Amino acid sequence: MRNALNRMVAAAHIRYHWHLYFFAILLFPVSLWSQKHTELTSPDGQIVFTLHTEDGPPTYSIEFQKILLIDKSLMSVHVKDIGTLQQAYLEKPAVFKEINETYKLIVGKANPVQNRARQVILWLGDRRNPNYHIGLEVRTFNDGVAFRYLFVGKKGTAFTLHDEKTEFRFPKEPVVKALILPNFTSSHEGLYTTESLSKIKEDTLMDMPALFRFPENIYLAITEAALDDYAGMYLVKRNGVVRSQLSPLPAEPSTMVKATYPHKSPWRVLMISQRIGALLESNILTSLNEPSAIKDHSWIKPGTSTFPWWNGTVIPPGIKGGNNFETNKYYIDFCAANNITYHTIVEYDGHEWYTNDAGNYQPGPNTDITKPVDGLDMKKICDYGKQKNVGIRVWTHWKALYPKLDEAFALFEKWGLSGMMVDFMDRDDQEMVNIQMEILRKAAAHHLHIQFHGAYKPTGLHRTWPNEFTREGTLNYEHHKWDDLVTPNADLDIAFTRLLAGSTDYHLGGFRALPFKKFVVSNTRPFSIGTRCHMLAMYIVLENYLPMVGDDPEAYNNQPGFEVLKQLPGTWDETKVPAAEVDRYVSIARRSGTKWYIGTINDSTARQLDIDLSFIGAGDYTATVYSDAPDSHEHGDHLTTQSMTVNSNIKLRVVLAPGGGNLIILNKK
Repeated sequence: MRNALNRMVAAAHIRYHWHLYFFAILLFPVSLWSQKHTELTSPDGQIVFTLHTEDGPPTYSIEFQKILLIDKSLMSVHVKDIGTLQQAYLEKPAVFKEINETYKLIVGKANPVQNRARQVILWLGDRRNPNYHIGLEVRTFNDGVAFRYLFVGKKGTAFTLHDEKTEFRFPKEPVVKALILPNFTSSHEGLYTTESLSKIKEDTLMDMPALFRFPENIYLAITEAALDDYAGMYLVKRNGVVRSQLSPLPAEPSTMVKATYPHKSPWRVLMISQRIGALLESNILTSLNEPSAIKDHSWIKPGTSTFPWWNGTVIPPGIKGGNNFETNKYYIDFCAANNITYHTIVEYDGHEWYTNDAGNYQPGPNTDITKPVDGLDMKKICDYGKQKNVGIRVWTHWKALYPKLDEAFALFEKWGLSGMMVDFMDRDDQEMVNIQMEILRKAAAHHLHIQFHGAYKPTGLHRTWPNEFTREGTLNYEHHKWDDLVTPNADLDIAFTRLLAGSTDYHLGGFRALPFKKFVVSNTRPFSIGTRCHMLAMYIVLENYLPMVGDDPEAYNNQPGFEVLKQLPGTWDETKVPAAEVDRYVSIARRSGTKWYIGTINDSTARQLDIDLSFIGAGDYTATVYSDAPDSHEHGDHLTTQSMTVNSNIKLRVVLAPGGGNLIILNKK
C-alpha cells in the first residue's frame, strides 16, 4: 500500500504535508482533499506553489530554489450577496494534470512553442457560508506560476463581482519597476518608477507588468493572461502589502465584473527567474490562452507599415497634398519599391480621412466612418495598393468605429482594406475589454487585422486571435513630436516591463537621430533621441508584428541602415536574450528560419559588451554588424558596417555609444 501511494503521489508531481503520521494514514485512510496544504512543483522542481487552507481564507506561497518569494498571501473574491471566502476547505479531491504540448503561433516570438507545465484544480467551500463555492486552477512552469478563479453556480444565473482580493506578500523587500498611474482612465503612457517597495506610497496604482527584483538577484514580474469578459487588473500597496485592484465599470464604481455562471478570471501570472532574459524569452502568456479561433490564416500577413501622421505626411514638391489619391499613391509607391508591407491612411492637415464635424481627432455628432472625405476614393487606393502588392490600412477613433462596426467592417472588406489602428481606447474595465474582443472577432470575420492604440497591455490573446498584431500602451516615439521624455533609458524601462506582456507598438523608424543635448522637438520631420543604431536595434528588441516605418520616404532613401527595414520578418521562430542588465542594456536575438537578428540597446553610458553566440547552433554564419560610429555620440545618424564569419564558439564584442545600439544579422552559410 505504501508503494502504491508513493507512486500515486509521484505521478501527480505533488507533495502533501500530512498532519497525521503516515502510519495512522495506513490504518485510517484519510480523504486526499481533507488536507490543509497542497503543493505543486514546476517540471524542473525549482518552483513550488503551496495552497494553505488552515482555519481561515485560502492563502498561497511560492518558493524559488528554496527561497520564499511569496508568503501566505490571500486568494479570495467578493461576490455580491455571497461575500468573501472566510474559512476555506477543499470540497473535492484535487485534480492534477501534466501538460506537455507543442503548439504553433501564427504571429509570435517563437514557433512552434513547447509548453511544459503542471496543473492542479482545487474546489473550495466555506465552512461558515454554505453558499460560497469557488475553484482555483493553478499551473507551474519552469519560469513562473499562474492561477485563476473559477466561478461556479447554476448555469446562466447572473452574478456580480465587487472585488478580487489577491495578495502578493513579499517576505523580503524588492525593488519595484512599474508605471504609476493616477486613475483607471489611462492610455498607459508614462515614465516608469524604480523604487524600493517600502518607498512606494500607499494606494498607489501600479500598471502591469510590474517587475520586482529581490536581494538574491531573483526577478519576479506580475501580469495577467487571457483577459476576456473581465476587468483589467492593477497592483496597489495597502498596509504595506501588494494586492490586486480591478478596473471598475464606469457607471458602477463598486462593481468590477457582471457575468453569468460558469465564469473564470484571467490568469494571474508571476514570471520568475534569476536571469532577467528568461522573463523576456518566456511564452507563459500565450501558453495560457486558447488555440487560434481563426480557421483560415492565409490572409494574416504581419509586416512593416507606414504611418505618415508621425512625419507630418511629408510629400515632395509636385505632388498634390491632401486626403487624396496622389498623396497616398506616393507612399504606396515607396512601399512597393522597398518591401514595406502596408501603407496606413490616417489624416491630412489635421483632418481624418473620414467625415467628422469635430476637431482634434475626436468624433463629433455627425461623424461617419463609412464616408470618406470629399476627393478620397478608398476603393481606388485599395485597388492601386493591390496592384503594387501593398496592403492598405486606416486609422480610426474607436468611438467613430464602434457605433457602425458591422457596417464599417463589411464596407472595409469591400474596399479591400487589410486592417486598421483603433485608437483612444483609454480604459480596461470589463465593458472596454469586451468591446475590444468584439472588434477582434468581427474584424477576423472580414479578414481585417487590428492594432490597438491608447490601449492596455496584451495578455497573450494573439494566440487565439492572431489578427491582433500589436498594442501601444507605452510612452513612445510619437512624443518626439512635442517633448523629450522618451530617451534611451526610457526604452530600457519598457524592455524590462511592458515588453514582458508582448507586442509593443512604439512609432519606430525615425531616421534623424540626435544626442539628448542637441535634441529639439519638431511636429514635422521629427528627430529621435540616441543613435540610428539604437533605432535599428529597437526593431529587434521590441516584439511587434506590425512595426512602423514612420518617417517620410526622403528620410530613408540612400540612407545607411534602411536596408534593414526592407528585410524585417513579420514574425519569429525563436527568441533568445544573450545579454541583459536592468537599467543598463539589453540584447535580444530573434530567429526567422535560419537567419538571426540580434538587437542591442544601451542607456546613456558608453560601454562595450561581449555577445555570446552559443545559442545560434552549429555551422558558420556571415555576420553583418551595424555599429555606432566613433562620433555617433555627437552625430547620431553615423554608423559603421562590417562583415565577418562567425560561429557558436564566438563572443562578439560590440561597442555602444551613449544612447546607442547595435544590430547583428546572421546569415547561415
